[in-house]
Amino acid sequence: MIKGLHHISIIVSKEEGILFYKRLGFEEIKRIERGYDSVVYLETCGITLEIYIDPTHPPRVDRPEAMGLRHFALQVDNIEDALKAWDVLAEPIREVDGKRYTFIRDVDGLPIEIQESFGVI
Repeated sequence: MIKGLHHISIIVSKEEGILFYKRLGFEEIKRIERGYDSVVYLETCGITLEIYIDPTHPPRVDRPEAMGLRHFALQVDNIEDALKAWDVLAEPIREVDGKRYTFIRDVDGLPIEIQESFGVI
């Protein structure tokens, strides 16, 4: 039986990708240097990111989107306050069924949804 989400794994092309997620409030808890890449574990609010730093992977397909993980979403109290604190660019804020959300992108273009409401979609 599933007990919860264990981690989200992401590939970034350079160290700036790690710095981006640290700006969002993730803290580095472990780093493993391997001969061909680095694996960095970051955590915040019970969320663990397992991030591989490897510039040799192909870039993400954007439009049209490919099959697979589309994005992940982070909950915040206030979108405008979060965007200002993180100093990141975002798409226009939208609202569907009373839920406000927007998207930001990491340094390699991975979309991350920022949502004020949480729970069932």
